[in-house]
Amino acid sequence: MQMDGAGRQGTIRTAKRIIVDEGIPGLYRGLSAGFTRQLTYGSVRIGLYESIKDHAQTNNIPLSAPLLALMAAASGFVGAMFGTPSDIANIRMQNDRSLPPALRRNYCHVFDAWMQMKRTEGWDAFVQGLWPNCFRCALMTCSQLASYDVFKGALMDMTGSNGDHPVLHVSASLLASLVATTLCSPMDVIKTQLMGSSRQGSSLKVIRELTRMEGPRWLFRGWTPSFVRLGPQTMATLVLLEQHKRVYRAFTSRE
Repeated sequence: MQMDGAGRQGTIRTAKRIIVDEGIPGLYRGLSAGFTRQLTYGSVRIGLYESIKDHAQTNNIPLSAPLLALMAAASGFVGAMFGTPSDIANIRMQNDRSLPPALRRNYCHVFDAWMQMKRTEGWDAFVQGLWPNCFRCALMTCSQLASYDVFKGALMDMTGSNGDHPVLHVSASLLASLVATTLCSPMDVIKTQLMGSSRQGSSLKVIRELTRMEGPRWLFRGWTPSFVRLGPQTMATLVLLEQHKRVYRAFTSRE
């Protein structure tokens, strides 16, 4: 939907078109690249954020909302540098069948994508859209992880919970996913447009072109599937993270 030039395809209509043209496997196109992206970008940003937060707590630094946002933004910015090559492969693999046959890349998996990118476009292809992606990931991590901690603290104050209840984790992560999807939608569209094309371009050029073609509607193009993806992913990530932290605390206390 974010690569659609007209921007008029709805979520259900797009899904039906993919299934008709490619079958159910078409909905999982780019899975290897998406998995590699999470192994790189996902692990770096979450691990770095938790490490910085633990360091601040060790030094008795108050974790205010602005400070949490700054920590999360820096972690997401760094994580995007590691995840951009697989992100490019992911976007291209997902969009490949919507291109004319002569323009299709036909990547088999993420490593095949990287080899073809290096052979046909050079090393510059691996950093295409890097800076918009870094800022988008900084905003994503800030609005996802930092807002989760803020929502979690607010819900703890409202309910008197000690912070270890799964319902509290699910509620805070759902609210965080709503914030993250809404704030990151414009940057997500720009990043996708830049990474999906083999042409070198700028963010300002993409913004001007999208605004000329469809006005401000492009800002939230693909919001629904983004939330359907990001909502469960955010809840699964943060709920599992809380359980990992609980097990880790129990393990270290026994040591």
